[in-house]
Amino acid sequence: MNVISLAIWTLEKNCFIVYTALIVCFIAFTLFHKNKLEVYYREAAKKEKLARTGTSGRAVRDFPDNGDDDPDFLISAIPEDTAQIPYKPQKRSDDEILRRSREYYELMAERRTVRSFSPEPIPQEVLDNLIKTAGTSPSGAHTEPWTFVVVQDPETKAAIRSIVEEEEELNYNKRMSRQWVTDLKPFATKPVKPYLSDAPALVLVFRQTHSWRADGKKRMHYYSEISTAIAAGILLAAIQYCGLVALTSTPLNCNARLRDLLSRPVNERLELLLPVGRPHEDTTVPDLQRKMLDDILVRV
Repeated sequence: MNVISLAIWTLEKNCFIVYTALIVCFIAFTLFHKNKLEVYYREAAKKEKLARTGTSGRAVRDFPDNGDDDPDFLISAIPEDTAQIPYKPQKRSDDEILRRSREYYELMAERRTVRSFSPEPIPQEVLDNLIKTAGTSPSGAHTEPWTFVVVQDPETKAAIRSIVEEEEELNYNKRMSRQWVTDLKPFATKPVKPYLSDAPALVLVFRQTHSWRADGKKRMHYYSEISTAIAAGILLAAIQYCGLVALTSTPLNCNARLRDLLSRPVNERLELLLPVGRPHEDTTVPDLQRKMLDDILVRV
């Protein structure tokens, strides 16, 4: 009897013992690793708690001090002696407030994202006023963490389109999930983006992660993401108010290349790319319905 035959004979004669041993080993292995996982998660939770509260139990700052910040030389984002001036906006009656709220809602309810633009140019003063309006947005500690790059030069627009289409080809085919691509089908979006060269102006919204003080030290920007997002919302409202249209394009994986193309510093990150102009005469949009008020409003 060879070794293989002997092993098979032994297993057949002692199968109950063998299976029992395997089950015991499996249970022991499971319990051992379960205990290790529980210890790991307890330690992870403990570390997270310490990271948030510190060893003394006090809350850690969301924006910690820089190591070289001398308390005697800290400078506020705006002068500490900035004057306080009276703020007295025009007082309106309840009826007028109601009327204006309805009018503004009706105006904004007509806003739609379009993907087909007329090449008709936009007056420069209009573009300047749009950006000035976006610049009225609130920001953390009044740091105004945004830069708006307005591109009208045809060659630069063509270069932007080339970069975006190259990255979008990869996004649609490799980077984006199949569900994401499927969800975009009703909007007929594709890697090809003709509106980037057709629209008379492109507004690229950059978020400044920080800036620099006059003394060369870093100037912190607080809540730069939400501040820039609010500014972009005000910009979209201004575009709608003056009778133009836009496309809220998010240039996925294009930040570094477009930043280099436009000679923007490394502390700026591209958040939105907005083609702006008049709609093409043959423009169509999906027949969509927005959520009802009761679906988005909670009264307390």
